[in-house]
Amino acid sequence: MTTSTDEQEMGEDGGDRKALSALRRHGGIALGIAVALPIISGLLLIGQVLLLSQVLGRAIEDGVPLDQLWPQIFGFASLVALRIALSIAAEVAGSFAAEKIKRTVRDSLTTRLLAPRPDWRQDRSSGALASTVVDQVEALEGFFSRFLPATIQAALLPIVFAAAVMPFDWVVGLLFLFTAPMIPLFMALVGFGAQAASDAQANALSRLSEYFADRLGGLLTLKLFGRMEIEAGAMHEATDQLRRRTLRVLRIAFLSSAVLEFFAALGVAGVALYVGLSYLGMVDLPGTQLSLQSGLFCLLLAPEVYLPLRSLAAHYHDRAHAKGAVAEIVRQFGELPMPVAAITPPAPLRLVSSAVTILATNFSLKTPDGGSTLLTSSRLCIPSGQHIALVGRSGIGKSTLLNVLARLARTEGTIEFSNRRLDDIDERELRRMLTFVSQKPHLFHGTIADNIRLANPGASDDEIRRAADLALVTAFSDGLPDGLATGIGEGGLGLSGGEAHRVGLARLYLTDPSIILLDEPTAHLDPETEATVLDRLQGFAQGRTMIIATHSMTVASRMDATMRFENGHLLPMRPTLSVVSSGREFAA
Repeated sequence: MTTSTDEQEMGEDGGDRKALSALRRHGGIALGIAVALPIISGLLLIGQVLLLSQVLGRAIEDGVPLDQLWPQIFGFASLVALRIALSIAAEVAGSFAAEKIKRTVRDSLTTRLLAPRPDWRQDRSSGALASTVVDQVEALEGFFSRFLPATIQAALLPIVFAAAVMPFDWVVGLLFLFTAPMIPLFMALVGFGAQAASDAQANALSRLSEYFADRLGGLLTLKLFGRMEIEAGAMHEATDQLRRRTLRVLRIAFLSSAVLEFFAALGVAGVALYVGLSYLGMVDLPGTQLSLQSGLFCLLLAPEVYLPLRSLAAHYHDRAHAKGAVAEIVRQFGELPMPVAAITPPAPLRLVSSAVTILATNFSLKTPDGGSTLLTSSRLCIPSGQHIALVGRSGIGKSTLLNVLARLARTEGTIEFSNRRLDDIDERELRRMLTFVSQKPHLFHGTIADNIRLANPGASDDEIRRAADLALVTAFSDGLPDGLATGIGEGGLGLSGGEAHRVGLARLYLTDPSIILLDEPTAHLDPETEATVLDRLQGFAQGRTMIIATHSMTVASRMDATMRFENGHLLPMRPTLSVVSSGREFAA
């Protein structure tokens, strides 16, 4: 069964409306105030117009002196001042509610960014995600601060104003009731184009952010290959296209406002024409005897009947922007992460044993893009305290297996740490239980000591020095003018590959893990340094479960067991472990 494009668009449109509606409750009392105050102001407007028509009618038609009309004049002025105050308060409340909703959505999106495994972000551009969190969330403000209050006003106030006019002249009341709905009708017709343009503009902004972040990350490469001028021209062209799309959206918004202003002006002109013809005696319908006061009341109220609808039309593009923003958030995140009413406190840390048994059943490994299978239907059992080496050619799956065990990538099957499912372990407890040193530990701009301290921010200088000694960092840092206080650049700029790896390895010695996962810990090291590093690693890992991915047979020979990746299978080279791969069992 297939779904038509129209049905899909209707479903997406309905989903956007539901998502925006669900966010309303996070506006709190402020959003209710922003909606209620304009309604109260509209009701006061009836009294304001009534007092003004009384003052003018009695002064002009009855010749009453102004000194006898001070109560009405004072009441009129008081209502004007009160309505100004209500308007300011409604605008402030609307802005406050919109900011609260935006902050809530941004918190939810940030949590969504940090919650999944890193492989969730591999296929997503950081520029597009940043644009979504910043720009698309910002586009929600107009919907909640302006469009939503305007919608409630447009739905209620014209009916209230028409009912207020009925006792004075039923014809004018009917004119209001029949002409007012025409404005939302034309607004909806114009809105189809505005929605499409807003969706295209939001998509273009996201693509431009993605494009810019990608080019910024490859700036050095572009410079080396002499592509700077070409890419600068392409960036200019992309920016110009975004400018054209933005102006197209504004053009539709201004056009829709002009069209709706025209029809509102026709409505007011129709009321004015009827009142004028009635005064000239050219219209004489039963129950339509207009006095000067009643005629002024109808004329003064006529523009106010269409004002809420005109305000709604003016802010209709805010709705289109918000729906386009929601659609872009869903496209980037797969859903609109809905904030929860209360944050559940993290589960308390559980004490773990000094070593952990790792059991993986029916698990398979695939490449990050899911295109190739690295390991199929395997069962792996690593007893607690065992030190295991994983060997095999580059790209065969050693690093992927470590990422899976560190819960940094997904896999099929079940993985248990001492009879506890890996997916059920609290994040903080898992990071306390397990330490993973990747093949390329990321170093940040700062001192060498600062980069080591990342593993334990509360570590003392003596502990930092001890960790640096164990990882042989001091072997090169002591020769620097500032020692461990020497500054390095982002990504370890200023250090060689082996030195940077030893700084990453030093972080291990500031932790107290039950499981140690290491990816090529002795890469870039000479044989003598490699032997020293291994001696200290094995000393630290006594009583702990350790798995090392390596190309070095020297490293593998010093482990308790060695497993080899080959043709989609995990085979023991020294079968001291229980391994089943693709239905074939290997036992000690």
